[in-house]
Amino acid sequence: MSQHILTAVAWPYANGPRHIGHVSGFGVPSDVFSRYQRMAGNKVLMVSGTDEHGTPIQVQADKEGVTARELADRYNRVIAEDLTGLGLSYDLFTRTSTRNHYAVTQEIFKGLYDNGYIFPKTTMGAISPSTGRTLPDRYIEGTCPICGYDGARGDQCDNCGNQLDPIQLINPKSRINGETPVFTETEHFMLDLPAFAEVLGSYLQSKQGDWRPNVLKFALNLLGDLQPRAISRDLDWGVPIPLDGWRDQPNKRLYVWFDAVIGYLSASIEWARRSGDPDAWRQWWQNPDARGYYFMGKDNIVFHAEIWPAMLFGYSGQGARDGRPGSLGKLDVPSEVVSSEFLTMEGRKFSSSRQVVIYVRDFLARYDADALRYYIAVAGPETQDTDFTWQEFVNRNNGELVAAWGNLVNRSISMAAKNFGQIPEPGDLTDADRALLQRSREAFGPVGAELGRSRFKNAITEALDVVRDANRYLAEQEPWKLKDDPERQKSILHVALQVVDDAKTMLTPFLPGSSNKVHAMLGGEGVWAGMPEIREVDEDGGPSYPVITGDYADGARWEHRPIQPGTPLAPPVPLFKKLDPKVVDEELARLGE
Repeated sequence: MSQHILTAVAWPYANGPRHIGHVSGFGVPSDVFSRYQRMAGNKVLMVSGTDEHGTPIQVQADKEGVTARELADRYNRVIAEDLTGLGLSYDLFTRTSTRNHYAVTQEIFKGLYDNGYIFPKTTMGAISPSTGRTLPDRYIEGTCPICGYDGARGDQCDNCGNQLDPIQLINPKSRINGETPVFTETEHFMLDLPAFAEVLGSYLQSKQGDWRPNVLKFALNLLGDLQPRAISRDLDWGVPIPLDGWRDQPNKRLYVWFDAVIGYLSASIEWARRSGDPDAWRQWWQNPDARGYYFMGKDNIVFHAEIWPAMLFGYSGQGARDGRPGSLGKLDVPSEVVSSEFLTMEGRKFSSSRQVVIYVRDFLARYDADALRYYIAVAGPETQDTDFTWQEFVNRNNGELVAAWGNLVNRSISMAAKNFGQIPEPGDLTDADRALLQRSREAFGPVGAELGRSRFKNAITEALDVVRDANRYLAEQEPWKLKDDPERQKSILHVALQVVDDAKTMLTPFLPGSSNKVHAMLGGEGVWAGMPEIREVDEDGGPSYPVITGDYADGARWEHRPIQPGTPLAPPVPLFKKLDPKVVDEELARLGE
């Protein structure tokens, strides 16, 4: 039975281009998952956009001598182009500076406020003495007062997991310029997280065995120290606070982390409006049979496993103070938080300032998108921190994509095209023929099961094992030596082409671009794997902006499909580019090594 699947993808900051470390956490895994779910017949809504508010945007804008809006406009487009180049199949990739997002964010605030889960409080705010601007919690580092860790942030310590306030840090410093912040009194609105301790505890405990252990353990560890969290800031760039006496204050805005997570909902509502059915979003947000999966890096677990569920519970009237749902109605909480670990590069943390980085657009200018997608799936930070090295990238590209998968496709199709010009009709099958065909058909079950559980490395490893089995089969059967036995040659090549078609299907979530090529090489017609596109849109005649969207409903299905003898075949073109080993030295030189 078809199910509604929400794929909620972390919102990249619009303060610069994204690098491959970013997309290894939120981008490629979410797309692999969404493509599989669509192929399995489910109704997927994959949403995200650029996160455009808060101090990180203002800091970069000041550095470049432009306004925050000008900076956000520029990088919104850059990021949309990069993610489209990677083939990420968003139903809607939008932005947080739309009127729609402002309205939805303010509605969630009012619903929480009316139910008593938001309250004003005078706090000590961190101010940059050189600029007079508020320093966000995450832009202040110091020594943790609890465990003594030297790199604790102003919102939490990643070493002991405890939530913190910046003023608690020992020797606090600004991450922007290293200066010591000044703490002054300021009034802000607080989200009463302790009021959700019981409902959050029950919610998280119910996820035992379903979530990745590292994600659930981290979230559960935070339950014992829930503190009210500030959801407003002294800034002039962001969503206004929708209360009398506050909405017109020029330097009070909702905190960026509060409005960013609401983006999943606002993007769904925007998608529904653009689809022609303004209430269509409800099937993914108010449906007991729907499932919502949230993809991000591990530094965002607290926002998605605790704060966002608390906001949704509170808006729906569930918490220590009860309440009633706001005008949007009761909203579903995440079914799973699919968090990846961190990707490093050549043994070092990604750092734009230190040039330890390769941006997505630079990567795509030199290498295939599917090559990066493959690397992330098979060697990325799915459950532990991993290191990207150029040597491993070249080895996997040449040894697995080119020599294994590309070789199987090329020699199977080229032999059949050269000798018969079409998919040949098989004759009597041998035990070896039947064993490989059975192996290929049966792989759809375990590969699909792993994809459905977001175990991408296991899934692609199993699919590549089928490819390797097919290569061994061809090596043993030696069809190139059977010119005097064309009937047997036909059977072998038919079996090989059937496995190529099966493997193409199983690899489609990972390698949509090259799977489209294989589909065409096998004589397939129409679109196999739908690809994203950028469209220019506006809001009621306002300034236009780019969104990512696409038509992904038709084409690929997660099933074995018998190939049709007699289908014309043309000589294939290489599926992947073999990389010169010199690439490693060239890329290391770019890193200054």
